[in-house]
Amino acid sequence: MSMSDELVESDLVSSATGRPLTKRGEATRRRLLEAAEVVFADLGYHEASIVKITERAGIGLGTFYLYFDSKQSIFEALVLDLNRRVRHSMSESMAGATSRLEAERAGFRGFFRFTAEHPALYRVVREAEFVSPEVLRTHYTRIVEGYEAGLRAAQEAGDVDRALDPETTAWALMGMGELIGMRFLLWERDADGKPPAQLDPTVFAGMTRFIDNALAPRAGEEL
Repeated sequence: MSMSDELVESDLVSSATGRPLTKRGEATRRRLLEAAEVVFADLGYHEASIVKITERAGIGLGTFYLYFDSKQSIFEALVLDLNRRVRHSMSESMAGATSRLEAERAGFRGFFRFTAEHPALYRVVREAEFVSPEVLRTHYTRIVEGYEAGLRAAQEAGDVDRALDPETTAWALMGMGELIGMRFLLWERDADGKPPAQLDPTVFAGMTRFIDNALAPRAGEEL
């Protein structure tokens, strides 16, 4: 079994015991992941500890080991959990879109809404480059695979410029969204030092205009 297969499996079972989780177990695991999101974001991987995570979750230290076998295992599970949730936010927002360009705008709204609510996504994912490079690759690959498939389908439908390479385009769009979110959500602060609750509409409009111009079929292109 490959590392990525094991990571998929760990979403559904205890990484410590390998057994499926009960409803109560799922709730406990969720509390641990929510606590880990805050602790890793606030302290970073190396300063974070299992004790700090369990204290924040209000769960006994011994109980932690029923769900995760190490600090690294809960960190990797958190990256994948954030990945699953941000993809869900994007796909939920895209539901009902009548064109690929409309779907792009809706998907980015979902992405920026999620990242405004979960700024930990940035720090956790970036630390994964050093803590668990393979889980970092899994995070990005899972996003790009669905993205690329959507672009290919849109090209077949004549919704997107057929001269574009779908894989390259998917990586480029994902990178743009991540960096714009970093600049205008993670780094931005108001007079009281608080981050914005959503992306500035002017920034979003400029970004989506750029995307529309990049993806739209060219005049005279055969459908």
